Amino acid sequence: MGRQDATQFHAATGSEAMFRLDGRVAFVSAAPGHLGSAMTRALANAGAHVIVNARDDARLMDFEATLLGEGLSVERAAFDVADADASRAFFASRPRLDILVNNAISMTSKPFSGLEPSDFAATYASSVTAAFEAVRAARPALRAAVAATGQASVVNIASMYALVSPDARLYAQPGQQSPFHYGPAKAALLQLTRHLAAELGSEHIRVNALVPGPFPRPDIQSKDPDFAARLAGRTMLGRLGAADEIAGPLLFLASQASSFMTGQSLTVDGGWTQW
Repeated sequence: MGRQDATQFHAATGSEAMFRLDGRVAFVSAAPGHLGSAMTRALANAGAHVIVNARDDARLMDFEATLLGEGLSVERAAFDVADADASRAFFASRPRLDILVNNAISMTSKPFSGLEPSDFAATYASSVTAAFEAVRAARPALRAAVAATGQASVVNIASMYALVSPDARLYAQPGQQSPFHYGPAKAALLQLTRHLAAELGSEHIRVNALVPGPFPRPDIQSKDPDFAARLAGRTMLGRLGAADEIAGPLLFLASQASSFMTGQSLTVDGGWTQW
């Protein structure tokens, strides 16, 4: 879609229509998770058919059944995105893919002294390498989406700890602090986002990153309200993010609303990283 076409599109549609994803096909890795489930619902409620992915097929089947019960259009694809062969085989089989959300990451929570090179390698493989392999294998399917609608969108899910380091004063109990190998992997994902955007821009395949801040699961907040209060006090808004607050930013990056945006990182952290 050229500049004139994009201008005509936006003029011919209302602001709400710019965020609609009717007829689009999306893929979300680690879909049943805390933010993954919110992102999946956001895409499906906007009209997309969403392929939900995770390693655990039993959990994925339950999640798929829940979404279908809500009247949403979904299907499941159970495989480990860190398994390059499985990832290549899946994405090569898809005739069209409009939206690819790379959300998965795998890590073991260990203290600084206990980390091994294999821990870093596994975390990097499940996030950075997995995102690269997914995009490369899905390239023909993303091109098919461009041919049909004028664009395709890749959204890599990073973290505020790709931008800043954890404040140890907030993490009073052992095991609370963000794992040491998490932030570096997410930082690498941001740089991969820029490289992929440069590689695919001429094909009208946009690649951006979504950078969530403090979105702890409700059970973490209920088990340790003091910890939740410390995190909330670190944001400019004085509160934590609710999972459904990731919906708007994701839809913005996935839809025509951000049609002239690529290679960017959109931070959703209540102002945490701006102090």
